[in-house]
Amino acid sequence: MAIFSFPDEKLHLIACDVGQGEATLIVYGSSQILIDGGPNRKVLDCLGKYIPFWDRKIEGVILTHPDSDHYAGLIEVVKRYKIDNYLVNGIASGNQSYQVLENEVGGRGIPKLVAKKGTSLRVGKIHLDIVAPQEVRPEADSNNNSLVIDLKYGNFEAILPGDCPKEILNTILVNVPLNYLKVSHHGSKTGTDLLTVEAFMPKLAVISVGKNNYGHPNEEVLKILEEKNIKTLRTDEAGDIEVTSDGN
Repeated sequence: MAIFSFPDEKLHLIACDVGQGEATLIVYGSSQILIDGGPNRKVLDCLGKYIPFWDRKIEGVILTHPDSDHYAGLIEVVKRYKIDNYLVNGIASGNQSYQVLENEVGGRGIPKLVAKKGTSLRVGKIHLDIVAPQEVRPEADSNNNSLVIDLKYGNFEAILPGDCPKEILNTILVNVPLNYLKVSHHGSKTGTDLLTVEAFMPKLAVISVGKNNYGHPNEEVLKILEEKNIKTLRTDEAGDIEVTSDGN
């Protein structure tokens, strides 16, 4: 229980079970970074589980792209926590709920930064580097503008791509084998193919997914991961998935 947990010097990377959506919580010592917030207030259950109740500050919130299954839960997060930094890709959504989020962020004076390839965020020994997109294109599909995050902690490295399509992911160079890959777009075939898996060769693949009518995760994607002997975990089967690393 959070009430009995004390900060340690390890990285805690949690894929929150938010149903059909995505939210990733990074905890290091007494600092936290939240990437996306899922489709509803269920993300609060995850935060309450891994952040002590007395800690009401989140050092960084990153919204990979303005699709409701990634941003809607952030509305309640912004209301309940003090946010030090808020990173977005600069593309807005016409949904009314997105405007609610924008109003909450603006009304609380939260510093907002438009990020793209080359943007970096440092929290303690954690390095977060935006490795895509090179340039945000308003006319492109929302997923094409999804921020792709390269997380490094010592020798541990993870790629957190939001809903980025495989055509973009396959151009990103990382240290192989990668320790951790958050499978893009909830396991959709648009986000992962054989080239993607071979480019990253992750030791662990994590799929954030819930009950849906989209066919996520795609059977072909699951088969590729299985044939490459990559351990794969899914939030719809395992609930919250926490990975801990000492950097080695």
